[in-house]
Amino acid sequence: MSRADRAESALRPPSIDRMSAWPALAPLRSRAGHKLLVETLRAWVEARRGTPDVADETACAAWCSERLAGLIEPSQRRAFNLTGTVLHTNLGRALMAEEAIEAAVAAMRSPTTLEYDLADGGRGERDDHIAPWLCRLTAAEAATAVNNNAGAVLLVLAALAAGKEVIVSRGELIEIGGAFRIPDIMARAGCRLVEVGTTNRTHLKDYAEAIGPETAAIMKVHPSNYAVQGFTKSVTAAELVPLARSKGLPVIEDLGSGTLVDLETWGLPHEPTAREAIEAGIDVVTFSGDKLLGGPQAGLIVGSKALIGRIAKNPLKRALRLDKVRLAALEATLRLYADPEKLVQRLPTIRMLARPPLEIRALAEKLLPLFAAAVGTSHQCGIQPVRGQIGSGALPVDLLPSFALCARGKGLDKLADKFRKQPIPVIGRIEDGALLFDLRTLDDETAFTAQLKNFAA
Repeated sequence: MSRADRAESALRPPSIDRMSAWPALAPLRSRAGHKLLVETLRAWVEARRGTPDVADETACAAWCSERLAGLIEPSQRRAFNLTGTVLHTNLGRALMAEEAIEAAVAAMRSPTTLEYDLADGGRGERDDHIAPWLCRLTAAEAATAVNNNAGAVLLVLAALAAGKEVIVSRGELIEIGGAFRIPDIMARAGCRLVEVGTTNRTHLKDYAEAIGPETAAIMKVHPSNYAVQGFTKSVTAAELVPLARSKGLPVIEDLGSGTLVDLETWGLPHEPTAREAIEAGIDVVTFSGDKLLGGPQAGLIVGSKALIGRIAKNPLKRALRLDKVRLAALEATLRLYADPEKLVQRLPTIRMLARPPLEIRALAEKLLPLFAAAVGTSHQCGIQPVRGQIGSGALPVDLLPSFALCARGKGLDKLADKFRKQPIPVIGRIEDGALLFDLRTLDDETAFTAQLKNFAA
């Protein structure tokens, strides 16, 4: 063979079958499967054809690993939420209790009695797994659940007021994240919105004057993600319910984030509870399962037996229903509320909200040397008092005192990017010339410490 032939042979790629059997590609073949690996090897050959490294096993394995990473690695990754927002919508909101996680995993692993009645061997009702707990915890006559609170509001309006009017105060025509607007939801549900009062003041007579032959319901909406302050007036349920009763109308209340316990127990500002709404006479109450309640994403609906019955029979209910996994997690979460004194130990959302600032400060002092070593001498590191928030529309003007690891200096965006590119991304916030990592929501000190050490190395 001539020198030219030998040179040409060296540039000729091996067969795809031979390449796919290379030892360096064995881990990738195991994870990605034969088909994806072969597709990637063909792309490698096309990209490197005519070059010396086309037959380089090590280079090929590295290139294929990088190329396939986006397909074989989960797109949702675990992250450290150190933003200062406990219920961060973009980072998945509430962390679930271990009991809920175990229940969800068990439901995924085997068939369950989701809609099977063991007593008579007939068809069961999936709401039966959570309705008794919701009734017990809220004092409602009946309950049901759907996939999220927006779905709950849509279903309630479609079932109780389609083709008719629903009265809402102008000060409660909210918009929350993801462009969820009460007027839009009403339109999709087939209702006609009747606005009463003004942005900052609504009186009982405004509701009374708006009631007509086409009125199907009066609706209250908790302004969970903003607050109107100053010269304001709103009508309470205690005032509104008697008016609605006298006209034969139901009152619907959307609590948004919602909660089943009084947050003042842990020194937090008061947030209206579902039980308070029911005891005030509200006929139907909707609220979230994955916010202050601390469970999986769900929209919970509690109220009178007659109205919940109508809601459950609406065709939309099937389209919005929960699957067995979320129902299992939700039931396990609700069960924790039977022992409210232990919620702060067992429910991550309550634990993080109730975490004492002095405890957070002590953690910051412990982690500061490692943090400073990780950041290096290019930035000045320290501990800074900060104020976080509950998030997901809950108590928007009430801030949580906390402490953050702080880095000051030039290039904060690049530093934040480096932390986001760690094996477990670290998400903080840049504010007033500092990169801040609020430690209120640090849920795994061991893993965070190990990563700081690796970052420094």
